[in-house]
Amino acid sequence: MIRETPIDVLLVTGMSGAGRSTATRALEDLGWFVVDNLPPAMIQQFLDYVSAGKVSDKVAIVADVRGGTVFDELRTELESIKSLGHDVRVLFLEADDETIVRRYESSRRPHPLQTDGSILEAVLAERQFTGDLRSSADVVIDTSELNVHELRRRIESVFGDDTRVALRVTVMSFGFKYGIPVDADLVADMRFLPNPFWDQNMRGLTGLDAQVSDYVLAQPDTVNFLEKYTEIVQLVEAGYLREGKRYATIAIGCTGGKHRSVAIAQHLASHLGRADVDVRVTHRDLGKE
Repeated sequence: MIRETPIDVLLVTGMSGAGRSTATRALEDLGWFVVDNLPPAMIQQFLDYVSAGKVSDKVAIVADVRGGTVFDELRTELESIKSLGHDVRVLFLEADDETIVRRYESSRRPHPLQTDGSILEAVLAERQFTGDLRSSADVVIDTSELNVHELRRRIESVFGDDTRVALRVTVMSFGFKYGIPVDADLVADMRFLPNPFWDQNMRGLTGLDAQVSDYVLAQPDTVNFLEKYTEIVQLVEAGYLREGKRYATIAIGCTGGKHRSVAIAQHLASHLGRADVDVRVTHRDLGKE
């Protein structure tokens, strides 16, 4: 039976030490009703209670490896409540191994899976345990380079706007020297374009400056790339909408993430938005040395 009053249900999960507490506090401030490690068998009963009491139309369920086998049962239960008409999404918080180990060492707290082994061994075990869920998540946020304030802003940008759009696209510029974003759905490499860095007049500027942007966009290869890549992205967008994918990240990279990738990301973002697609642009490595 389809529910007359469907609820937005968000599963908040991911790697321990990746910022789940910060994310849930941000969701609470945005009006989400947050419940931690609710047994799967109780989820439907809880949603009925929330719906009947008009407590909230947005519920976030926090789950991690502490649940053991319950963690597996949760995925089955989410599919069940989705069939009842509730809007179910999964947020997966990610961070690289080194960052997680460093965070646990600084907090002097044990990892949930750590027994007699090292923190790294526990992290690797958890990564294997959560692999399937990560691959099917609606939103993946890599917190390796984010502080608590930046993570809060990311949560607010994704879940704070109640405007109903079919697809939210983030166009992200980055520098290959700092690593490829692990949460990217598509990655484009701008290092085939002439680098403004080697021009002394533009070295201290960025792709947000008109001089650099005009230079990058005036290159013949840029014109050809943008024409063809925009067509590809629009084709992928159509597929995402057809398959019910709600969020996508397009990463545009150059060497340092300062000139070419920034200019291209700005230009691409301005051409992708339409009524059913909300496009936002972010520059991950702008400002780094």
